[in-house]
Amino acid sequence: MENKTESSNRSLKVVLGILVALLLATAFYTYNLYNDGKATEAQLREEKSVVLKDLNNMAEQYDIAIGENQSANAKLVEARERLKGLIDSLKVSENSVKSLWRYKKKFLALQEEMDFLLAENDSLKVENKLLATTLDSTKVQLEERTIFNDSLLAQNTELADIVETAAVLSTVNLKGFGVIVRSTGKLIPTERARRTDKIRICYTVPKNSLVVPGDKEFFVQVIDPKNNVLGLNQQIQFDEKVLNYSLVSKFNYENANLDVCEFISESDDAFEKGMYAVNVFSEGTLVSSSQFSLK
Repeated sequence: MENKTESSNRSLKVVLGILVALLLATAFYTYNLYNDGKATEAQLREEKSVVLKDLNNMAEQYDIAIGENQSANAKLVEARERLKGLIDSLKVSENSVKSLWRYKKKFLALQEEMDFLLAENDSLKVENKLLATTLDSTKVQLEERTIFNDSLLAQNTELADIVETAAVLSTVNLKGFGVIVRSTGKLIPTERARRTDKIRICYTVPKNSLVVPGDKEFFVQVIDPKNNVLGLNQQIQFDEKVLNYSLVSKFNYENANLDVCEFISESDDAFEKGMYAVNVFSEGTLVSSSQFSLK
């Protein structure tokens, strides 16, 4: 009987020992698991903070690029707004490996997009600077060519507008010079005022396939050294502007280069010595100008 009781006590002790061992093992495992969870959560928070910092740095780069342009690139603005939305979403997201990995993938994609957009924006800024330089140079050249000596020439300057469309006729090689007219009709160029019988005005109308063929006309204005308009000296009004012209140069345009010459005869007095100005107008727009002198 005693042997049976002792055997039962030993079995009970063994069971209790095993239970205590299991309890201690479970407590140790739970403690380690708790510590690991804390460490993992801290690591996730730190990585989340790094991603947020990188995203905010990207947003600052977009702000700088947009601020450098007077008219912001629409692509940059749209990309910045998407980036800010991602930042707001990440701030309230759960701290999990899956969630953080998803945001890291979006960050890498946005980083690649930002590199492309900023490179494109830099290229546009260079092109805009080159365009501005070209426009400034063109403006200076036009101002240097448009030179007049009196109030009448200043009035003509107000009529001179840059041709805004390509479908218009222009002139090149505008020249004015004095000629002696022989009885045979032969013309001899001369620079002597007292020997000049007529002033000859010649120019070339270059081919422009955008212009409809047909009868065309230019208004030619020749101004002598005393600021008198030679020839007809008639007036024509374009809107609120009035133009004094010497003759109307009419020609038939057939979509090909065309050479045109006109004459202005002397008045009662001989031609004056000095500098003459020649201006060609298409309606109220100055097409070209030139100068020549008679001695």
